[in-house]
Amino acid sequence: MAETSSSVSSSKSDEEKEEMLDRLLTRLALCDDSKLQPLLSKLLPYTISSLSSNSSAVRNKVLEILSHVNKRVKHQPEIGLPLAELWTIYSEAHSAPMVRNFCILYLEMAMDRADRKEKENLSPMLLLGVSKLPQQHQEIILRLVIKVIGECHTSGIDGEVAAKYGLINDSQDRNVFIEFCLHTILYQPSSQRECPPGLSIAQANRVTARQSLNSDMLLTRKLGILNVVEAMELAPELVYPLYLTASIDCQEPVVKRGEELVKKKAAGANLDDSVLINRLFLLFNGTATSQNVGPESRVTPASPALKGKMMSIFCRSITAANSFPSTLQCIFGCIYGSDTTSRLKQLGMEFTVWVFKHSIIDQLKLMGPVILSGILKSLDTASSSESDATHRDSRTFAYQAIGLLAQRMPQLFRDTTDMAVRLFDALKVETQYFRLSIQEATNSLATAYKGASSTVLKDLETLLLKYTREEQSEVRFCAIRWATSLFELQHCPSRYICMLGAADIKLDIREIAFEGLFPMKDDGSSMSKIQELHYPKLGDMLDYILSQQPNLSEQAEMREQKLQFPSKTYLVVIEFLLKCFESELEHNNSIKGSTQFHSSVEAMCLLLEHAMAYEGSVELHAKASNALIAIGSHIPELVASRYAKKVPWLKQLLSHIDLDTREAAARLLGIASSVLPLAASCDLISEIIASVRGIHKLRFEVQHGALCALGYVTADCMSRKPAIPEALFQTILKLLVDVVNSETATLASVAVQALGHIGLIVALPSLIIESCSVDILVLLQERLRKLLKGDDTKAIQKIIISIGHICVKEISSACLNIALELIFSLSRSKVEDILFAAGEALSFLWGGVPVTADLILRTNYSLSMASKFLMGDASLSLSKHSPMEMNEANKDRDDMVREAITKKLFDDLLYSTRKEDRCAGTVWLLSITMYCGHQPAIQKMLPEIQEAFSHLLGEQNELTQELASQGMSVVYEIGDASMKGNLVNALVNTLTGSGKKKRAIKLAEDSEVFQEGVIGEGLSGGKLSTYKELCNVANEMGQPDLIYKFMDLANYQTSLNSKRGAAFGFSKIAKQAGDALKPHLRSLIPRLVRYQYDPDKNVQDAMSHIWKSLVEDSKKTIDEHLDLIIDDLLIQCGSRLWRTREASCLALADIIQGRKFDQVGKHLRKLWSAAFRAMDDIKETVRNSGDKLCRVLTSLTVRLSDVTLTDVSDASQTMDLVLPLLLTEGILSKVDSIRKASIEVVMKLAKGAGIAIRPHLSDLVCCMLESLSSLEDQGLNYVELHAANAGIQTEKLESLRISIAKGSPMWETLDLCIKVVDAGSLDQLVPRLGQLVRSGVGLNTRVGVASFITLLVQEVGVEIKPYTSKLLRLLFPVVKDEKSAASKRAFADACAVLLKHTVASQAEKLIDDTAALHIGDRNAQVACAVLLKSYSSKASDILDGYLAAILPVIFISRFDDDKYVSGLFEELWEEHTSSERVALQLYLAEIVSLICESIATSSWASKKKSAQAISKLSEVLGESLASYYNVLLKSLMKEIPGRLWEGKEALLYSIAALSVSCHKAISTDDRHTLNEVLRVLSSACTKKAKKYREAALSCLEQVVKAFGNQEFFNEAFPLLYDMCNASTLGVSGKATLAGNGAKAEEDQIEQVPVSHEKILDCMTACIHVANIKDILEQQKNLMHVLTTALSPGFPWTVKISALSLIKELVSSVQKVLGDSKETYAHANIILLVQELFHSVAPQVVECISTIKVGQVHVTASECLLVIIKLYGDLRSIDCTNVQFEGTLLHLYEVEKNGEAKSLLRKCMDTLENLKLECPR
Repeated sequence: MAETSSSVSSSKSDEEKEEMLDRLLTRLALCDDSKLQPLLSKLLPYTISSLSSNSSAVRNKVLEILSHVNKRVKHQPEIGLPLAELWTIYSEAHSAPMVRNFCILYLEMAMDRADRKEKENLSPMLLLGVSKLPQQHQEIILRLVIKVIGECHTSGIDGEVAAKYGLINDSQDRNVFIEFCLHTILYQPSSQRECPPGLSIAQANRVTARQSLNSDMLLTRKLGILNVVEAMELAPELVYPLYLTASIDCQEPVVKRGEELVKKKAAGANLDDSVLINRLFLLFNGTATSQNVGPESRVTPASPALKGKMMSIFCRSITAANSFPSTLQCIFGCIYGSDTTSRLKQLGMEFTVWVFKHSIIDQLKLMGPVILSGILKSLDTASSSESDATHRDSRTFAYQAIGLLAQRMPQLFRDTTDMAVRLFDALKVETQYFRLSIQEATNSLATAYKGASSTVLKDLETLLLKYTREEQSEVRFCAIRWATSLFELQHCPSRYICMLGAADIKLDIREIAFEGLFPMKDDGSSMSKIQELHYPKLGDMLDYILSQQPNLSEQAEMREQKLQFPSKTYLVVIEFLLKCFESELEHNNSIKGSTQFHSSVEAMCLLLEHAMAYEGSVELHAKASNALIAIGSHIPELVASRYAKKVPWLKQLLSHIDLDTREAAARLLGIASSVLPLAASCDLISEIIASVRGIHKLRFEVQHGALCALGYVTADCMSRKPAIPEALFQTILKLLVDVVNSETATLASVAVQALGHIGLIVALPSLIIESCSVDILVLLQERLRKLLKGDDTKAIQKIIISIGHICVKEISSACLNIALELIFSLSRSKVEDILFAAGEALSFLWGGVPVTADLILRTNYSLSMASKFLMGDASLSLSKHSPMEMNEANKDRDDMVREAITKKLFDDLLYSTRKEDRCAGTVWLLSITMYCGHQPAIQKMLPEIQEAFSHLLGEQNELTQELASQGMSVVYEIGDASMKGNLVNALVNTLTGSGKKKRAIKLAEDSEVFQEGVIGEGLSGGKLSTYKELCNVANEMGQPDLIYKFMDLANYQTSLNSKRGAAFGFSKIAKQAGDALKPHLRSLIPRLVRYQYDPDKNVQDAMSHIWKSLVEDSKKTIDEHLDLIIDDLLIQCGSRLWRTREASCLALADIIQGRKFDQVGKHLRKLWSAAFRAMDDIKETVRNSGDKLCRVLTSLTVRLSDVTLTDVSDASQTMDLVLPLLLTEGILSKVDSIRKASIEVVMKLAKGAGIAIRPHLSDLVCCMLESLSSLEDQGLNYVELHAANAGIQTEKLESLRISIAKGSPMWETLDLCIKVVDAGSLDQLVPRLGQLVRSGVGLNTRVGVASFITLLVQEVGVEIKPYTSKLLRLLFPVVKDEKSAASKRAFADACAVLLKHTVASQAEKLIDDTAALHIGDRNAQVACAVLLKSYSSKASDILDGYLAAILPVIFISRFDDDKYVSGLFEELWEEHTSSERVALQLYLAEIVSLICESIATSSWASKKKSAQAISKLSEVLGESLASYYNVLLKSLMKEIPGRLWEGKEALLYSIAALSVSCHKAISTDDRHTLNEVLRVLSSACTKKAKKYREAALSCLEQVVKAFGNQEFFNEAFPLLYDMCNASTLGVSGKATLAGNGAKAEEDQIEQVPVSHEKILDCMTACIHVANIKDILEQQKNLMHVLTTALSPGFPWTVKISALSLIKELVSSVQKVLGDSKETYAHANIILLVQELFHSVAPQVVECISTIKVGQVHVTASECLLVIIKLYGDLRSIDCTNVQFEGTLLHLYEVEKNGEAKSLLRKCMDTLENLKLECPR
């Protein structure tokens, strides 16, 4: 219309337009308001279009019309305007500006008047091209759209409308709209005339049009905007500001919606989008400070709440960190802004940290200095004591920002120490809360000063030294950290600072100080790496220390000086100086002769002497004295010459309380004596001897020191040429022998040690005692034996090693035998240290130990520590030293000793039956092999040594086993090529279990077979470990052969131990064997993998050692041998040994994790089988490992079958391999854990496999459905069987079972299967479902299959059409046959959903078959109801076309005798009919037809419910049934003849009901039918069946009343009279006078054969319709009936009926008396009334007096009153003689019933009145 108007308007001339407009104006003026809207829809577009004319007359006419329109519609908002037409005109490209102006004006008016649908459909169209409109029009259009959005879309948006908004494709249009939406959401109403935050004045006016918007209007608009914008599905970057703004709105619904959309729609926004960040910065900062923007256009900054939200975004955006200068403005706005808050300050500082961390360096150079100055200013102005949490966080972030800036821009700080001073001072003054962040910032600042100028670094040294002494621990920590991180290890001042920190009370400070001093101290780095450290030069370090502590340069001979450092500091200083000393020597050994170096060493010695001051700790003294020994070991001449002058000082130290210090002093004295003159040395020795032999008993420490010194000094003197005098030497030896014999074990051991030290230099001579020469060892033999049996372990160690030292130069076979005997006596020792000491002694006896006498006497060297047993490479520490000189002249001596040792080891110890002997033999053999391995004698014995160590690998004793494996590695190291090859082969065989048989060992009684407690206790509770004990147990149990089983177990334990021991040896050999092991890897690797998971932790550790040694890249090795490993492990999963099965499962679980299909696909089926087998293992630990393997396999299988993680082809193959196994072996397993695991896996597979599961759907679905029942808790079955006994309803129990099944994993899997079904899957799935429908057993399975079919059909829709016929043929009979109600309903639902997709003919047949079920047995009827109910709920659209077929069935079935069945159909009837009457009228023909069919069947039940249906029809429809009464009545009458059956009375009731409802039609149409009805009922009254006869009487009464035919009295009364007489005769013989009241009558009720009252009621009805003439004719009989009924023989109920009959009779008489025409029978009436008054009334009075029932009293009183009144109405009757008047008065007086009493009063009053009025 708009287009037509426009085109017409343009084509006409101005005159024609003016004429047209004039006519339109006339029409407008004459139009009523009711017809105005249609007129305006045509008039307004044309009129406005006419404004494009240049004629002023036309324009004036238009303006006149528009003015008239405005006046008419202004106050009538119900009159609509043509909205769409106006927009069309406005949108036309050629529309004139004036036309558009008026269009936009009327668009606003039209929008307010349009209906909701029109507005919401047009609004999206208004936005198309909105960006190209003039500014003013653009604002109006946007406001209109927003207004509509608020009115229509507050609670949601329709899909069609949303699609229209989605058509706004132009980015400019979208941006304009979104920007206006953002301004609307930003707008907040304010009482003051202020611009809302985030908006300019101009923007606020755009939103409001300079009008106020109330909060409710804003709420609806904002919610509508959020809904529309969400529906538009725009880029999250575009809508993020809008949602963010909404989330801080002042109205709660907007906030909730905004927060929801931020999470839901904007979470994926790119926060590094520059456009988004710039928009947010503009919103945050505004443009209020910009000078080049007009006042009204200046945007105010956002509110603090919105700023807080945006700051959290900025802190996640790298673009925001690089948006200079907006970033800078934002930070300063947060920190110093006028409206800032403490929260914003905190966020500002947090953003600063973010900026410093993520901004590019060019940006940072611009912003960094400015921001730093701001941070420092904020730190200076704010008080650190403020308790506000946000303020504290701000301050924390400020310090973090400084730290980050220091890392990014170190040049800002490194020129001065100002920032360092500032942060260190802050650490001192700030509260504890801030110190951690300041500490971090301070540590970060340290890196900024790397590369600073030397002046700055010098200043920092001074500062750090100063801060090291501060009270606050954080300050000290940072000072130490700076010293370690800022300066190199060679920097002396920083190391000095670390020395001071090493004694700090705080552990963390001590640790970092130690790290600065000894960076590789606890690192497991190699020696080569340690040598890379560059320690300071000793002289430089000492010079700096002395510069700080000048007192250290003074002499300290008296030990009374004061310590310059704490003892702990001294300890670190000494250790560090030793490192410097050793490092300098290692780098340049030639400096030993340098004067400068000597002076440095002298200074160090002086420092060490200062450390020996009395106030120093014991630990310090020991450290310092040992440091002097360490220096002496490198520069002995310097130390000897220095301390030769300080002998008195050293002698003081000999009595020191610390043992180590005394020994060091004694060793130093020995070194010093080497430069003393021989005479001075002899004097020193004599002085020591004198002190020991003195009269006064010396302190232990003094004796100990003197004896130590005596040994060292004598040994040194004996090494000179010439040596000390023989006499003095003899004196020394005698003194030492005396001490051994007489002193305690400790001093004796020191004396023996002194003898040993001497023996290292010279062979000990024989002592001259009483002119006899005696060898010292012979002399001390018994004493030493006794000492070796003592408890002092350290003393024994010293003695045994010293014996070895003594024998180094000894050649006497007697002495050597004594020494060997003493050492061998320790073979049963259980102290490891003693055994190692004995091994060292034997090595010295063997000869060729790689140490010299000077090394032992002049250094801290220890052979056993240098060998590093079980810690590393022994050869590295021993190879540095040359062996002792071997004298060829002593070859016989050496052979004798070696033969004795070899015999003892190989014959007695290594293969002994006692584990202690074997352990000792292992230690000693290893010691000799290690210390003397390069001797030819050892080289020859290597095969025997290897065999011995191999044998010992199986020891239960861990020490023996580990040392044997260590021995194997030593043998490998020192052996030749063939030896190495044999050893590798032997070890591989041991590990793989194919080694040669071990050397047999004969068992003795006390041979330990098992460790104690391994196999429990004996029968008597004693231990069970030795061979004898095991034999006793076997005999006691009567099974001697049990000992073989014990031994088999022992052998197996030994084999495990052998593998573990072999692993230890192998791990060391593997490092050196290299290529020699490659041929064995294939057999080794699978077993090594398994052994690493052995239940025995020791075996695990051992195999881990060998694995790490053998394999460089564990992952690569396993990948290369994966198939081999898995195959071996799968085989071992079936091993007879439980530990092998357990280890194999654990290994498999570990190595298959994360594998791809091409790696494990071929093994998947076997892996699952192995897991299931392990889960059913007899051993619990194996079952646990099987569970773990199952869990890993589950994860692996699920991942491999997940199409989102794996290729579809691989996923399909995985499913093909695993799913059939799980369905057949897993879910059907008898093991509960396997079943549960399988179901869980299947469910996960179904969830992740997607379309890969389709080929297996039929198997999977059927398995899951069958499992619903098979895996159900059997307890529920038991409960259901006994539900009746327990009082539990079966249906409720079934519902519970089904509910549990539908919550099971099986049902969840079925749900997942439904989602992936496609048309192709149905071909296999439907036949299997059909098979399950026929043969499935169990409630859950049957309900499950039905429910699955239902869901399947709903999922696939029309795809099921080809299968509907087959499925319906299967399902329909099942519904009828199912016994369970739940199952029946489920199958019915399945039929219903199939009905929706079946063809029309099939649907019709199904519904007809369903309807036909109602004539079947109870089960069929229930099936019919259930099916119809399902059709109604799931296929109502189909069922609506067949209501004519099913509603009659439903209607008739409502009257079934079975309450459950009738209840089901009753529900259906109510569901399908809103009005029962209407429904019956609509389908009456069909219902009547079905009733007639049903009543004619042979089924009595059908006849009965059909009759009841007729009764219901009659009741509801009444006369409306008249057209069908004939056919219904005939059907009923036809069924009346014949035998009686239970319920046949329903036919009589239906006849009566039909007669009552259609009596007019029957009376009018067919008189014969009326008589026939009366005949049938009369005949029925004569039947013998009481219930049937009573029904007939009741129906007869209804029919008589309904037709009201007078002739009925004559036809019915005689019959009734005869029946009454018959009834009276039946009672007369038994009736008695019931003088006792109601009780007697109640007892006789059951004796009445026919209900007499029914007969009387029927008579009452006859009298009601009868002619008075006929009544008078039957007066005699009637009176007889009444008098009989009122006689005492009948119950009170009969009397009630009789009284009713009397009242009806009186009523009929009164009608006649009232009718003046009825005069012919007046005399007879008088006779009747007299008889009533004189004969019947007394009986009525008697009833009142004899019957105690209140109802009888009331009814009788009423009856008596009407008789008396009737009697009074006949004036001609004498009323003076009233027989019962006295009785009546008595009754009145005794009556308790109020109503009866009132009626009796009326009777008496009426009688009184009669007497008064009666003629005398």
